[in-house]
Amino acid sequence: MPYVMRIRARYRSDATGREVLLPALFTESGILLSHLRYLASNLQKSQTWRSKSAAAILRLIKYINANIGFYSSGTALLRGFIEALFGGSFNQTSLEDPSGLYWAPLTAENANNIIWHITHYTDWLSRQPGYSSVRINGFRSATSAEVRLNWCAYYNKHKHVFLNYLRDEHRTSEEVGRVREVQGRQNPIGLLDSVKRFPENRINELMKVGFVRRDNRGVQRRDGEHPDYKGQAITMLMHYGGVRRSEALHLYLQDILIDTTKGEAIVRIYHPSFGRSPDKRMATRTEYLAVRYRLKPRTQYLLTERLHLGWKHPLLTNRREGYFAVSFFPPEKAVEFVMVFTNYLKFQRVAPGEHADHPYAFTNCDGAPETAKNFSRLHKAAVNRIGLEHLKCLGTSEHGHRHAYGYRLSEHGFTPLEIKVAMHHRSYKSQEVYTQKSDEDIRLRMRSIHEYDE
Repeated sequence: MPYVMRIRARYRSDATGREVLLPALFTESGILLSHLRYLASNLQKSQTWRSKSAAAILRLIKYINANIGFYSSGTALLRGFIEALFGGSFNQTSLEDPSGLYWAPLTAENANNIIWHITHYTDWLSRQPGYSSVRINGFRSATSAEVRLNWCAYYNKHKHVFLNYLRDEHRTSEEVGRVREVQGRQNPIGLLDSVKRFPENRINELMKVGFVRRDNRGVQRRDGEHPDYKGQAITMLMHYGGVRRSEALHLYLQDILIDTTKGEAIVRIYHPSFGRSPDKRMATRTEYLAVRYRLKPRTQYLLTERLHLGWKHPLLTNRREGYFAVSFFPPEKAVEFVMVFTNYLKFQRVAPGEHADHPYAFTNCDGAPETAKNFSRLHKAAVNRIGLEHLKCLGTSEHGHRHAYGYRLSEHGFTPLEIKVAMHHRSYKSQEVYTQKSDEDIRLRMRSIHEYDE
């Protein structure tokens, strides 16, 4: 009986001792080796990308197993699969599904993402020796309308690309003159997502009332509780420094310094793999973690592993040493951060165990590196403690602090280029989602103009 399941596999591509842990698909015929090799050929991609690729192929195999004998070609099968993604697999009147899949309809964004991953994998497969050169999702000549849309998409994608003028015009014309045989659906057209920033008028309350501990470590307040300095420090980095949660958790103890003349924090966030090693005898952090601690960069752990952290490839301000510096705004928050982080080190940081040493600045109650999941739990509890609901759409999740940082810079007159540098974006257009006015901002502006006119 055909089946498929997802497992973890240790993959080696040569005779060296280097190996990588990858998500793998196990079927009644064994591991799907072609997909494992495909993932190994794309190690520059993130763990999230690999996980999504495995999930897409897993879903396709489940569809194939449920529809054996129904299709005579791969392209026809892909068309049926796409219809099941967008429309669901069950009868909308009787709610019956003889295939046993019982898939609910997906959004256009999620379905198109699955289609892209399948197409990318099968294109790669068609180029490998021993496999058919026929793509499951080949190309056909584009209609005149599709050609115009392709040209629009091409210019929008490449107008800001460095050395774009060196591209072969003849090859570009060929590319825009063809489209895939099987295509996804168009996403609903609209403006950028509404700004989801943490409410500025509640941040002090979150820091002082939300982040508290009920043990006896730290400076006791009048209400008998103690500040949670770790939660405060990480939140300050996000809210006043604009860093992402994962970037804060990548920090080593050596990455946080103090400017003794100004009393300000100097925070440098290094690339988790290629950043300069704190030990001058070693070149990179990959080498430093392996030799000193028998650890890997946290981006190399699978999504399901506790130590995993993401990395969005921010613009590094010091390319030679592989880091970007955090810019606190307002600037006085750099001084306040020193006090909070010092209290954390003095009163609350749990040192790693003797046989579980590591360099990371923020630790959990056992001394292990703090995890993204555990900090999210602490942040949610702090948000709920001040009477707010912890939801991304309300701006009260961790990422809402980064939105608040970008919006604050915009409100104080920083240019898009300056905001790009402060937020470490590769393109100045990336900051638009952080500085865009919300519906409520527009309504307040309308009210103020109307009242002024009266």
